[in-house]
Amino acid sequence: MQAKPRQPATPAEALSAMDHLIATSMIGQQEMAQQVGLNVTDLTCFGYVIEADEDLLTAGDLAARAHVTTGAVTGILNRLERAGYVTRRPDPTDRRRVRVAAEPDAEARIRELYEPYYARLHALFAEYSPAEVAVLTDWFTRASALAAGYLEEHCRTDWAPPPPPPHPPKKNHNPPRLPPFLLLLPPVAPTVGVGLATPSVR
Repeated sequence: MQAKPRQPATPAEALSAMDHLIATSMIGQQEMAQQVGLNVTDLTCFGYVIEADEDLLTAGDLAARAHVTTGAVTGILNRLERAGYVTRRPDPTDRRRVRVAAEPDAEARIRELYEPYYARLHALFAEYSPAEVAVLTDWFTRASALAAGYLEEHCRTDWAPPPPPPHPPKKNHNPPRLPPFLLLLPPVAPTVGVGLATPSVR
């Protein structure tokens, strides 16, 4: 497909558009989670299980992807198993480990919710040339790695709040305007962690 002329945009404008997409996705993710009776973190982890398909994840794999502790992922898997979303299977090569498989009926319910949205995204991608899609894929891939690195750096398991300043800071009458998605972040401890978005269930 021939590339269409695009309006010029600055990095600041691109980041603003990204922030609004993230904010909308976060709100939508909460709504989706409520519809299926899960919290956002559990739904995100189930998305990773679906994404893995037949290459079943271990609990450690899931903890690493979701940026949660191994203790937290045990609770997540317990809730998903009780709700009928996953089963745990012995690892055929290491009986000390278990792997996580999606329950077919639960996966079908999630796909029913998300596939119409992904169909619209596919239709939107069709309006871009292969070269443009390649640029988008490169940017998303590199930005995802950057986000994962930032989470690893700033959401460590030994995290503790910084000490208070020795003197009360002067009041800033013109504070910087936060991007919209930052205003929506829930007040959770960094060791709990939540995914930024549910993995693809295309």
